[in-house]
Amino acid sequence: MKTKIAFCSLLFVLLTSCNSNGQTKKLSLQPKPGQAIAVFAEGCFWCSEHVFESVVGVTEVVSGYSGGKTKNPTYKMVGTNTTGYAESVLVYYDPKKVSYSELVTVFFASHDPTTLNRQGPDSGSSYRSIAFYRNAEEEKIIKEKIKSLTKNNVFPDGIVTEIKPLSEFYIAEDYHQDYVKKNPNDRYVEGVSLPRYELFKKTYKGKLKSNS
Repeated sequence: MKTKIAFCSLLFVLLTSCNSNGQTKKLSLQPKPGQAIAVFAEGCFWCSEHVFESVVGVTEVVSGYSGGKTKNPTYKMVGTNTTGYAESVLVYYDPKKVSYSELVTVFFASHDPTTLNRQGPDSGSSYRSIAFYRNAEEEKIIKEKIKSLTKNNVFPDGIVTEIKPLSEFYIAEDYHQDYVKKNPNDRYVEGVSLPRYELFKKTYKGKLKSNS
């Protein structure tokens, strides 16, 4: 069992346990006509999914696992931090409405890329920061973005985000999908996911959906 620890403003500790029942499956990395895909890891995928779903041009976001080698990883397995996988999101988007470069901007605006194997209260390699690329152009965009952020001293500490080729993506168990929307009163959601999302909205300069 993996435990998420949520620190709220009053500094009390909330423990939320999740059992990893059910199977996972590898998703196709071939988008439908008119769509494109991008994959990012930036800590808890509950938070990431909610962030990317709010961006204009994004049609769907799926929570899952990427970056490892173990076959058919589960939430419980990934939570041991021994599989190489990180909690990730697969973003389906309309490239006519939002670019891959803009999604990379969203990625860096919605988490702290300077904390190694940690994001907020969650620690371990499964919560590390990774920007995945599918081709040389995407790799170049990520590297140029990191170079720009570093040059402009956007973050006080050095960026530790990994840059990795995208080789596979396993969809997480059903109960993880749209978790924030389905569980608005969950203690972790109230104490971590929603505050992180609100901070993103205050700092991000791009277009968000009107209902976000």
